Amino acid sequence: MFHQFRLAAFFSALALIGTIMTSNLPAAAQEAGAEATPTVLITGANRGLGLEFTKQYAADGWNVIATARKPEKAEDLQALAAESDKITIEQLDVTDHEMIDALAEKYKDQPIDILLNNAGISGTPKPGMIFGKLDYDMLNDYISVNVAGPVKMSEAFVPHLKASNQKKIAVLSSKAGSFAEDGGGAFPGVLWYQTSKSALNMAMTRVTKAVKRDGISVVLLSPGLVDTQGGQLTQMGMPGLTPIEESIGGMRSIIDDLTVETSGQFITYTGEAVGF
Repeated sequence: MFHQFRLAAFFSALALIGTIMTSNLPAAAQEAGAEATPTVLITGANRGLGLEFTKQYAADGWNVIATARKPEKAEDLQALAAESDKITIEQLDVTDHEMIDALAEKYKDQPIDILLNNAGISGTPKPGMIFGKLDYDMLNDYISVNVAGPVKMSEAFVPHLKASNQKKIAVLSSKAGSFAEDGGGAFPGVLWYQTSKSALNMAMTRVTKAVKRDGISVVLLSPGLVDTQGGQLTQMGMPGLTPIEESIGGMRSIIDDLTVETSGQFITYTGEAVGF
């Protein structure tokens, strides 16, 4: 009986020590054992696809870190954030690598389940992208934003992804960058855009291999032809436009299903595989 009492006292003491140690842990560590609210970081969240991603994730209860190059001018994003305590707006220019590093440092203790590289220069036809009239300064802009931006973001936020439950990188690409399908090839004035998306696809396949050892999965997404130009594509009479809600909903389903085993794929919002 005496030995049983001593054992009971010993285990009670252990439980008490465990309680004290847990209470002294940082809040993030205490939450690690619980099912924490997932977090998504979205670049280029001020309008178009990024804004709709922000809207849908926040509506589903996610914590959303929504970045914009000029938050003070992002009226729609500001209005959305005013209605939801799930949205935090941060200023970010993906061509400014010091700014990216500073944002990563600011959130160094925040696990990020999904890094959603959405920011980019769109493929709206422009004279400077027509062969014979090419503006080579424009090429530098496309590469800096559409290629280097997502790669630098992926580099900077690997620690945050590793600390999360889901560990996913999603990148907005385009069929226009596919050699296999020559998507968008029928439209003149998109040469630099197509070039940048092809380069993005190559770069992110390398990133996929680099982060796989950390359990991080990557997917390249083609959102379809969505009018994110304030009605400009509609006015131009472009056929086959996809409603933005449908495009974002489809891409979110693909991200949900993403695993390390399926990492590195190039997929349309409808789930169709795209050749590189």
